[in-house]
Amino acid sequence: RERKRERRRRLSAVFKEPSREDKRALRIALRMGGLHLIGLGLGNEKDITVNALEAIRDKCAHVYLENYTSVLAASPSKLEEFYGKKVTICDRAFVESNGVDGMLTQAEKEDVAFLVVGDCFAATTHSDLVLRAHEKKVKVKTYYNASIMNACAGSGLQLYNFGKTVSLCFFTPTWKPDSFYDSIKMNKVNGGLHTLVLLDIRVKEPTVEALCTGKKIYEPARFMSVSTAARQMLYVENEVRKEGVYDEDSIVVATARVGQEDERFISCTLKEMCRVNAGGPLHSLILVGTEVHELEENMLKHYRAKPEDFYPEGEEPESQYLEDGVL
Repeated sequence: RERKRERRRRLSAVFKEPSREDKRALRIALRMGGLHLIGLGLGNEKDITVNALEAIRDKCAHVYLENYTSVLAASPSKLEEFYGKKVTICDRAFVESNGVDGMLTQAEKEDVAFLVVGDCFAATTHSDLVLRAHEKKVKVKTYYNASIMNACAGSGLQLYNFGKTVSLCFFTPTWKPDSFYDSIKMNKVNGGLHTLVLLDIRVKEPTVEALCTGKKIYEPARFMSVSTAARQMLYVENEVRKEGVYDEDSIVVATARVGQEDERFISCTLKEMCRVNAGGPLHSLILVGTEVHELEENMLKHYRAKPEDFYPEGEEPESQYLEDGVL
């Protein structure tokens, strides 16, 4: 009998009961589901990677499209047709109504895809979503893709010659932010680096009346053009900062609809850019640095603006502002 007790003690030492923490970790490891953070690239529904496409088709029970920081050159219906899954649009109202929390709750038990135009962690980061997923013990799998942050190299300007990227917002009569100017200045001081300027996107933004009354009233969708951006940059230099970081003769490159069939790169001076018609959105602008490689110079000449790239003489670019007297 004593030998049997000793044997049981030895077996229990080897096969001991798991602790509560060990059991919880095992349940999490075996739990089905997870969040698939998927970059869609810059073109259309077919720019998705093969791995990401297989994850959507074969694993994901729910598919969400982030639609408030960028837009894709394909409608949600095109995505649904190609992916074979219903796509739920995530606009600002979705985020503000705790829709993200509901999505993460689904991801605790089922596979959920969250689609992002471009790359998930490039021009627009989604680190907060990842952190919230980890708080809920939801597994996250990331599928990377092209972004304007690397596709701007299609202009011929070399990526390692770029400095800090800046964003440019639509001005209003009472609000003309100029913080971007300091980053451009830093890029110039630190080796004459190029600056990628990301231009404002206003999709389903509530009006002032909506903010005051709680009504669902939205501004018309607006996508800043390179001509509007050029005028705002010159206003800040000439009327506000006056430090000579750039001027009317500074060389800039317009990037339009990068990754799509009709993408454009157009180089000219900043003053000339005020009259460039680069076509439909999305646009970005590159302020060329003071140190330019010979190959870069040749590419800038290759993309030099042609007469047909400008608005006709006597025709002004249409104002993108909601109020008069902004500039």
